[in-house]
Amino acid sequence: MIKDKIICGDAIEEMKKLPDDCVDLIFADPPYWMRVEGVLNRVEGTPYDGCDDPWDNQFETINDYNNFTRDWLSECKRILKPDGSIWVIGGMQCIYTIGAIMQELGFWFINDVIWYKRNPTPNFKGTRLNNSHETLIWATKSEKARYTFNYKTAKELNTDTVEEEKFKKGVRKQLGSVWRIRVCKGSERIKKDDGQKLHTAQKPEELLYRIIAISSNIGDLVFDPFGGTMTTAAVAKRMGRHYLSIEKESEYCKYGERRLNGVTPIIGNIEKAVFDKKPLRASMKEMIAAGYFIVGETFYLKNFTEGGKLLSDGKLLYDGKIVDIHRCAALAKGSKASRLNGFNTWYVLRDSRLVSINDIREKYRKFKLNNG
Repeated sequence: MIKDKIICGDAIEEMKKLPDDCVDLIFADPPYWMRVEGVLNRVEGTPYDGCDDPWDNQFETINDYNNFTRDWLSECKRILKPDGSIWVIGGMQCIYTIGAIMQELGFWFINDVIWYKRNPTPNFKGTRLNNSHETLIWATKSEKARYTFNYKTAKELNTDTVEEEKFKKGVRKQLGSVWRIRVCKGSERIKKDDGQKLHTAQKPEELLYRIIAISSNIGDLVFDPFGGTMTTAAVAKRMGRHYLSIEKESEYCKYGERRLNGVTPIIGNIEKAVFDKKPLRASMKEMIAAGYFIVGETFYLKNFTEGGKLLSDGKLLYDGKIVDIHRCAALAKGSKASRLNGFNTWYVLRDSRLVSINDIREKYRKFKLNNG
């Protein structure tokens, strides 16, 4: 299987050469078929160079676009691994067509995401609402796919609904389906040797960073059938993933190779998804055997109210009943729930003061980690 490569050629024809079930994550930014006609001028009279490229205006009828979309999506479904993910981005001109065809082909939708552009291009004529967003569809090839979702990593990336000061203090919230990200501008724009921008629809790296961080892991293969300026490949490489991109325009391939040659992997906690790593298992029974808890000692609530007595199997004797620490927590607190998190509820006496059993568990985990 080829990887870490740009293939200069037609997306559909080149995908046909790839084996089944070979890629972990697909990001597709297909032609939107904007159907641009005439010249659009800015308010001051200068022309606006929107997306009027031949590759975006190659279709004559909606049937042509439907057939093209069905063909490339069919190949994507074939080469995507059973537990892989696909993300497709589009504007209002195409995303509903793409979504309908994806469902026809059997893709299973996970989310649609709104990319809210913090600095959108104005509507110069003032004839409609400012088009300030694009839509992404996140899907798998079947309902039963066990797809990668680095949930806690996504929370670490959520600066959309958490204020900066609160985020610095450790506040984290679920990442939502509206992402506030700036349009690609300034130094991030890939320029040709004459100083002109290379591509009219270059996507911001922050957008790809989020997708790759939450839907893949180190060493996965990230595929982009419409490589363009190779933003997907560049971000994947920087994040320690393998990449494979197809691009029909030779000029984009040339500048894309140059861009990728300048990328150095930078691997941190987000890239490694350390926030989603499951902690070492630490049962009450094994912590008793290791001497971290004492059979017969009393478990207390935070206000010093006595709870159950610890038994040798890690359960508690409470009010004549033998129950696990989670059920006992609910009983002791009079909760309507049948179970509460016992590790967040119970305390034991150590040196005449109450210590959370969760803190003791963390000490045991560190010991276990350091001692194999």
